[in-house]
Amino acid sequence: MGQMSFCDIERRYEGLDAKRDPLPLLARLVPWDEFRPQLRAALVSVGHIKPASARSSPAGRKPWDEVLMFKALILQSLYNLSDEQTEYQLRDRLSFMRFLGLGLEDPVPDATTLWLYREALAQAGMVEQIFNTFDQYLREQGYRATGGQIVDACIVEAPRQRNTKRENDAVRAGQVPKKWQTKKAKAMLRQKDLDARWTQKNGKNYYGYKNHVSIDRKHKLVRRYTVTNAARHDSGEFANVLDPTNSSADVWADSAYRSAQAEAMLQAQGLRSRVHRRGARGHPLSAREQAGNTTRSRVRARVEHVFGHQATAMKSTLVRTIGLVRAKAKIGLMNLAYNMSRVGCLHRQAACAV
Repeated sequence: MGQMSFCDIERRYEGLDAKRDPLPLLARLVPWDEFRPQLRAALVSVGHIKPASARSSPAGRKPWDEVLMFKALILQSLYNLSDEQTEYQLRDRLSFMRFLGLGLEDPVPDATTLWLYREALAQAGMVEQIFNTFDQYLREQGYRATGGQIVDACIVEAPRQRNTKRENDAVRAGQVPKKWQTKKAKAMLRQKDLDARWTQKNGKNYYGYKNHVSIDRKHKLVRRYTVTNAARHDSGEFANVLDPTNSSADVWADSAYRSAQAEAMLQAQGLRSRVHRRGARGHPLSAREQAGNTTRSRVRARVEHVFGHQATAMKSTLVRTIGLVRAKAKIGLMNLAYNMSRVGCLHRQAACAV
């Protein structure tokens, strides 16, 4: 077997294109360089890199290109890869190399570098800002929020903590258990999540966080999101995820969001409630109300397609991080990667319709 030449690599890429590799389209559709100022500012703000004016000499190892590293994190979210797996795939997969603009001879960022870069973005709170920048770009490209909005939340599990009841009670009270504060056990805190919480859904227990989102009805793009612990009730983030820019006043949500306070909040903002009705003890829903819920479900189900894609295609049902700050970054990247993938799908649909 001879050494691979440039022509051989090009033929491999042609083969990938023949199999409809989605990454080249993603590379073309997303304005990656527009994120560069925000990425650089975030890295400088947390001391991850020095500003150009502070460098005493151009000598020494240059930092990784911030856009290249950001694209690596997007790949990580799209394919549910750990830092170690991401490093391996960047070395092994031609499609990943091409997406990042790397050649066979180029070095790739290692797992520690990926972790440090994501940590810098998390500490700077930059992921949500980049999400909003991309959303504004989508609106300018014609993907405006229209048709009304659909609100829902899904549980994103975290590694379960093997705590005693007393330790869990202390954590819920916002305290660090005394046993964890001893000098011998200080290292335990690095593996103990003080922010995640337990919740129950359909009779099953879950531990972790919640991804609260609002999507637009037409495009099924995530327009706003918040991340909380799993114990936070869905309705508690209702007002925080509403998108005031949607061209329609209609708001769909399941019965968990139904309350007199929520209805008054929607009315005060000039929004029309399409929230599912729910019965009460001794006062079941009438046939007309049940039929109304069925009609609403045909629209509200579109948000389940978003969560379904994240759970099946992206396999993003678990975050292996510690703390709310890092969970916000991971889940924010998941929502951002979904939107990028969704835009690629919408672009292909528009091309087929011509």
